[in-house]
Amino acid sequence: MFMWLECRTAQANSAASPTSLQSCSSENSVQTAAHVCQTETQSAIPPHSMIGNLACTLGRQTASVAPRIIQMRRFLHGTHFRVSSSVAEALADGRPIVALESTIITHGMPYPQNLSMAREVEEIVRTNGSVPATVGILNGRIHIGLNDEELQFLAKSKNLVKVSRRDLPYVLSQGLSGGTTVSGTMIVAHKAGIPVFVTGGIGGVHREGEKTMDVSADLTELGRTAVAVVSAGVKSILDIGRTLEYLETQGVCVAAFGESREFPAFFSRQSGFQAPCQVQNEEEAAKLIASTLALGMGSGVLIAVPCPEEEAASGQVIENAIQEALSNARSKGIIGKELTPFMLQKMNELTSGKSLDSNIALIQNNARVGSRIAVALCKIQTATGKGNLPQCEKVTALRPVVIGGINVDFIAKARNTTIQAGGQTNAGQVNQSFGGVGRNLADCLSRLGKTPLFISALGKDEYSESILRYCHHMDMAGVLQLAGHSTATYCAVITGSGELSLGLGDMDIHQQITEQHVCKFKKSLCLAPLVCIDGNVPVATIQYVCEIAREHQIAVCYEPTDENKASKPFLSDSWRALTYISPNLRELRAINRTLGHPVPAELPSRLEDVVRTAMTLTRPLLTQLHCVVVTLGMHGVLLCGRRVEGRVSLCPGTHKQNAAGELCAIHYPAIPISREEIVNVSGAGDSLMAGIIAGLLAGHDTDTCVRMGLLSACLSLRSYEPVSQEISTVSVNLEQVKARSWPEVKVWKMN
Repeated sequence: MFMWLECRTAQANSAASPTSLQSCSSENSVQTAAHVCQTETQSAIPPHSMIGNLACTLGRQTASVAPRIIQMRRFLHGTHFRVSSSVAEALADGRPIVALESTIITHGMPYPQNLSMAREVEEIVRTNGSVPATVGILNGRIHIGLNDEELQFLAKSKNLVKVSRRDLPYVLSQGLSGGTTVSGTMIVAHKAGIPVFVTGGIGGVHREGEKTMDVSADLTELGRTAVAVVSAGVKSILDIGRTLEYLETQGVCVAAFGESREFPAFFSRQSGFQAPCQVQNEEEAAKLIASTLALGMGSGVLIAVPCPEEEAASGQVIENAIQEALSNARSKGIIGKELTPFMLQKMNELTSGKSLDSNIALIQNNARVGSRIAVALCKIQTATGKGNLPQCEKVTALRPVVIGGINVDFIAKARNTTIQAGGQTNAGQVNQSFGGVGRNLADCLSRLGKTPLFISALGKDEYSESILRYCHHMDMAGVLQLAGHSTATYCAVITGSGELSLGLGDMDIHQQITEQHVCKFKKSLCLAPLVCIDGNVPVATIQYVCEIAREHQIAVCYEPTDENKASKPFLSDSWRALTYISPNLRELRAINRTLGHPVPAELPSRLEDVVRTAMTLTRPLLTQLHCVVVTLGMHGVLLCGRRVEGRVSLCPGTHKQNAAGELCAIHYPAIPISREEIVNVSGAGDSLMAGIIAGLLAGHDTDTCVRMGLLSACLSLRSYEPVSQEISTVSVNLEQVKARSWPEVKVWKMN
């Protein structure tokens, strides 16, 4: 009982791997409907003409959207931004999104409470109908939407920067990492077109602020950035009365949420101050936000949500703790942006954890309310035609790009486990299907809901139209059709046990996947969360893609395809721009031979020896590559890279942060499948890698990504088609992974 994970031939193998899950923007870019220009102040407007003037004003505002679209497109397409695929897709589809700050992770709570809180808050946002977009800065890039590895990095790392408006240029220019404050997150949310932002509590005027002039940038940001902030009011360590006065001066609409106009004091439900406005529920809050955005005032809205009554701390207990913490801070000379984190930590100690419990409860409650507000706002914007985009602007979500071959496959499977040579006819079954490394990968990704742009070449012959009809569910816009050329064909002869015995191919058409053809899709390449390229592509094209990747910091996976083609990127320094490669042991040996490293003459077959050899051959490549996915056929798959939380990191965003981390290899056994069940091995490896990529694009952890790949491969092994038509978002997803019992993985240290 075993599963054969791969078929390494000129045709068959998977061509990709996980990605920088998060990229700039989409082909047509992500815009915001909230960005309406301010109009000139008008005096002495007669009442009977106000409606006409307002209509005229809105007309001028609509006409002014185009320049801002261009400006935003330039901003989000720059090297400073990385938008996760889930957030980009939600923006493109006009679905509700909630921005979340990361200073609460980096400076607001101790580990591991900060990490569990961040995960729980994101899940609450999802449960209540919106897409979470946690904002953070990693290695000088603003990430809008973080995966679990990135959340872990922010939660566990020390000496991260607390990033407000003033800090953004410096942190980005220096390539630093940090958590964004309310101010910093508002700027990013506004740029990305996300109108609702949830936090714990905003900053404000510090106590004795009339002497120190210590006023949080959160307040001025609310006065000039059109984002609705949902919070539990102002942190109770601040001067709440002066903060409300300052917000009034800034022209910020402040509304208490719920049955009372009492302005909440973060840990406590009462502050002794009344909010100037009140909204009873999420729908009223959404109408208030929609009105603010429609007027184009350029200022934000503060929705003050009281902490749940059962979790609220006693006002007097909190006040006593505040006074003691302030006294402690003065004696230690702690001021400025270091004061708030110090105060929160000290109060947690003084209240025996009660303030931290309240803090977690209120942010969870804010996430619940904020997500529902975002849903209600989205409905209003959809009904009025004022969603995230002007309706004339069509948007395509961020998606990967696959560059590789298309083949017509003839798969001949013998009836017996041994094929007789010498000219005899072996009894068996012959089937025709459509394959190719790149095509298989793009096919499987499309079935898993991550449809890539596929770039390839076909002849104009009897096969080409059949291929295009068969691939109707894929984006074939990048496929070139050439008269006078033959579509690539491939024949695989497989033993009765499922092992590849012989492969023959006519692949000349692949030489037409030239740099000149690929460069027509440069915009898609630059915006892709992942570019995958297979070994069928000419060397010059591979080098061109690597240059684009290096310039725009794009994740690239190279699928070696077979032993003879494996070394193409390694003939020059192009390989240093790769993020992942997915070779088998023979291809890995060929790559090392090309680089001049010592290689074994014979390759082992026993699992322990196979793993040891793979680690030896992989180690020198990990000086540049983020991860090497070694496919081991009947033995499963081996992931080699840097260790994060006991697993190999698949996320490129964590590569630099963990550059000094421990190298390790993790072996995932194959899913058991009988020899009789194996029908076609030609697309199993491609399906494996597509499943891994789809999992990573969805933000799943390493184990889930690999197991989604194993599920996809198992389905394709049972299919006459290289990629099983049973593969879908229903048959391969997180729930299916959780529902299955998996063999234990084994970890080896590589250092």
